[in-house]
Amino acid sequence: MQTEDGDATSLRAFDDQLMVNMSVWESLEALADYVYRSAHTDVMRQRRKWFEQIAELFVALWWVPAGHRPTVAEAEERLTHLRTHGPTPFAFSMRAPAPPPGAATPPAVREDDLCPV
Repeated sequence: MQTEDGDATSLRAFDDQLMVNMSVWESLEALADYVYRSAHTDVMRQRRKWFEQIAELFVALWWVPAGHRPTVAEAEERLTHLRTHGPTPFAFSMRAPAPPPGAATPPAVREDDLCPV
């Protein structure tokens, strides 16, 4: 997600307290492959050099219909819900995924997917 000018760092949430970084993935497995098994992992291990540590949850996942582009307001709503209610089908985490709409069980997440970066 970025502005029309291509700026991905000016988008903010929660009264300008959090920088927004959102993307849409085809599956939880594809997201896990990127987060935990790509060059992204090495970069994220260094994130403490660039960012303050946040004491509360700052990542929320949710299923979106094909073609839907989530908004910052939607992300705030989902993250607030996750912080307040814990993982539900409305907002969940990699550690506690919700099944995609119409599926009976959540996707399998390999144990190595849960390693902190």
